[in-house]
Amino acid sequence: MSKTAALRLGTRRSRLALAQSGQVAQTVRRITGRPVDLVEITTYGDTSREHLAQIGGTGVFVTALREAVHRGEVDFAVHSLKDLPTAQPAGLVLAAVPAREDPRDVIVARDALKFTDLPRGARIGTGSPRRMAQLNGYARVHGLDIETVPIRGNVDTRIGYVRAGELDAVVLAAAGLSRLGRIDEVTDFLSVDTVLPAPGQGALAIECAADDADLIAVLGGLDDPRTRAAVTAERSLLAALEAGCSAPVGALADLLADGQIVKEMRLRGVVGTPDGSRMVQLSTTGPVPETNDQAMALGRELATEMLAQGAAGLMGERAH
Repeated sequence: MSKTAALRLGTRRSRLALAQSGQVAQTVRRITGRPVDLVEITTYGDTSREHLAQIGGTGVFVTALREAVHRGEVDFAVHSLKDLPTAQPAGLVLAAVPAREDPRDVIVARDALKFTDLPRGARIGTGSPRRMAQLNGYARVHGLDIETVPIRGNVDTRIGYVRAGELDAVVLAAAGLSRLGRIDEVTDFLSVDTVLPAPGQGALAIECAADDADLIAVLGGLDDPRTRAAVTAERSLLAALEAGCSAPVGALADLLADGQIVKEMRLRGVVGTPDGSRMVQLSTTGPVPETNDQAMALGRELATEMLAQGAAGLMGERAH
């Protein structure tokens, strides 16, 4: 491909995917001086009305984009990193993990309510077993009376349930609302001490063909090494638990600083039953990983401890 030809960026058609991909395209244009065309790809996950967990979780969104890269229809693709299955497929490379947005989950509730101010019996919509497990677990410990309601759909659809009075609140990712320019609709930011995010939440993944050395070098300019180390540790935990991306697993790696000097990385993990009755929540701390292998080791170490505490029995069907 010539150095001046337009690069083709594969993206899902949802408004959020287009917003994310548009931001990446802008950065690639700035770095390379080359035009970048967005190529919209429809996935089975976008057209199916089934619950995501029943059709293979968010990995269904990823597969169609990866196939488009494999077939040469697009040069690279942008994914929400939390949607990526943990196994990297042959022929593709994770060329960049840009700096992460806010990884937290948020509540959009009626009457601008915060989570802890919701009325007794409040109906909270989420399609995520991870969010259900932690919200119900928190409610049990703190004497709150809530009902988690499984929902699907894009941001408009989900917030629409609240606006229409069908639900008292919905749970969404802060990063998605921020990228859509809708962060002002949030009524409560959930502390990571209340709800740990999905592994990789708030981060993007940029994939291209493993044999396209020129493009890999270009996309490497978007990579943020600390974000990559953090999400690698989180995803290693998920993989070592043998859990798929729709399993009720939360994880967050953050950097612990002494003044201006970053000293260590802390990795927290949680797994629980959707009703929140049984939870395993642990953390581990180690030196900031300098290599991919070190980040992977941190995740495996925590997974081993969580499995020893009975985490495997809380995940329902294990992904193989």
